[in-house]
Amino acid sequence: MKKFLSLLFVAVLGGFVAIGVDYYLLPSRIDGGADVSVTIPHRGDRVPAALAARLSDPDFSTTLPDFTLVAEMTVDAVVHIRSEFERQRSPQSDRFGPDDFFDFFFGPRGPDQRQPRPSQGAGSGVIVSHDGYIITNNHVVDNASKIEITLNDNRMFEAEVVGNDPTTDLALLKIDAGDLPSLNFGDSDGVLVGEWVLAIGNPFNLESTVTAGIVSAKGRNINILREEMAIESFIQTDAAVNPGNSGGALVNSRGELIGINTAIASTTGTFAGYSFAVPSNIALKVKEDLMEYGEVQRGLLGVQISELTSRRADELGIGINQGAYVESVNENSAAEEAGLREGDVIIGIDDTTIRSPSALIETVARKRPGDEVRVKYYRNGRERETSATLKNVYGEFERVTRDRREVTEMLGARFEAASAEDLDRLNLDHGVQVTSVSQGLIRNAGIRSGFIIISIANEPVSSPDDISEILEDKSGGVLIEGVYPDGTRAYYGIGLD
Repeated sequence: MKKFLSLLFVAVLGGFVAIGVDYYLLPSRIDGGADVSVTIPHRGDRVPAALAARLSDPDFSTTLPDFTLVAEMTVDAVVHIRSEFERQRSPQSDRFGPDDFFDFFFGPRGPDQRQPRPSQGAGSGVIVSHDGYIITNNHVVDNASKIEITLNDNRMFEAEVVGNDPTTDLALLKIDAGDLPSLNFGDSDGVLVGEWVLAIGNPFNLESTVTAGIVSAKGRNINILREEMAIESFIQTDAAVNPGNSGGALVNSRGELIGINTAIASTTGTFAGYSFAVPSNIALKVKEDLMEYGEVQRGLLGVQISELTSRRADELGIGINQGAYVESVNENSAAEEAGLREGDVIIGIDDTTIRSPSALIETVARKRPGDEVRVKYYRNGRERETSATLKNVYGEFERVTRDRREVTEMLGARFEAASAEDLDRLNLDHGVQVTSVSQGLIRNAGIRSGFIIISIANEPVSSPDDISEILEDKSGGVLIEGVYPDGTRAYYGIGLD
């Protein structure tokens, strides 16, 4: 009993000691409903702390974004696309051996067993005019034998391809309908990182699906397009996008079209956090070019560029670390004529600041051959400015026609007018030079780069357009006459269908 009383005394004494320390020594206390002031020692300093959320503050808003109005404004202008493709059937299995027994029961295994059979793909599209023009991704409809459009009200139409542009992965379709809901193009340059956006499409064939997110980044290059001169300057968002969303709309909080959903970053093939959209300013130009010319008009500066990092800037002794570093300048290009040189850093086009190669590619891609631009660049420690008149892929200032592009793809070569110096040296008064050779009729015939074509089918050739015009109505064997830069005259034959 004595031991118990001793322990009780010690406990009561400890309580009184604690109360006394609290009252006389601690700097803050609760007093008559006053605010609680708490100090937390931190490396010898007294750091003030406060609650992270003050729900009692009438000025603090807890309202979440409401996208119902935007969804209602935009969902009817996004369509479901079903594309049908011809796929080659695989050969019949030979596990029974080539004998009459198999043929008797299953029929002959001839060419008729390998006839193409259709396969299907699905995607989304955006109505961009009341009379039935629809923009989508090129990979949704490329080489499709049939394209079926389903509107949000379940009406169905067959679409035709007005034109396509693999370098931006965009295509323009047309359906025979009127008075359709459509989206207005917004200014993708004005989109801000952190801005709310909606992705509208048909993932997994789930029609009219709306997801929300924010703009995570701009000017992303993810190296997904394998085309020569591909344009990748994507808007990156965290709005959920999945297979079937391709070609659908990315809209801002005002219901304006700011991008065409194109790709996702994923190791599984489904959404894993980020999606990518072609900016609307690029999509608008592609649409206008295809409607007016039937072919996208690419104005080219003619430079090979690379990323400029702070480390590389230090290595090169350059005083800036943003821009597009000029690795080389193409001969006879707009850049060469404007005085740009290897080692320059392009930092602006007109009023647009250039901070990366993708920004330069995107900005110039909105221009057409013959357009003049102001180029701001950095050289030898100071900023300079020059003017450049952009050229087309053939080194000329004229617009490119679809016929010429198709002929170029068929021949597998690029052409430009022979220089006055070469014509004078070779004693020629006309000719078109082969500047590059890829897969096609030109390579099959044995023609090498540098060859100057004088005539085709005995008709003189003075410009690249002459080649398209001459070959337009030709079939069978066609004779090409020309001369190489060393003076060797040669004749080649190509076969046309």
